[in-house]
Amino acid sequence: MGSFVSRSQEPIQVAALPEATHSAEPLPLAAPGAPTSPAEARLFNDCWSCRVLSGSGLVGAGGYVYWVARKPMKLGYAPGPGTILQMVVGISIACWGVIILTDPKGKAFRVD
Repeated sequence: MGSFVSRSQEPIQVAALPEATHSAEPLPLAAPGAPTSPAEARLFNDCWSCRVLSGSGLVGAGGYVYWVARKPMKLGYAPGPGTILQMVVGISIACWGVIILTDPKGKAFRVD
């Protein structure tokens, strides 16, 4: 619901697309699981502090979600399907954080 007054009244120039060269050979696809760029390969590979920060944050967030779902049960309310689902989601988030912290497959160490 913007105003036409705030928009520019000048026509917008669109650059013409260059003619694409169509060759008979398609471009080779990257191997599945291979990083497509150097920045993508360094997600958790060499930064222990990043893994500790993100893993402990996920464990804390999962614990909080679980705790909020558990609080009404301690007051005597019967758990419904939504409460059970919230507890499962909280446990799942915490488990994700534990996996990031422990690095079970040893992907954090580069073997050259």
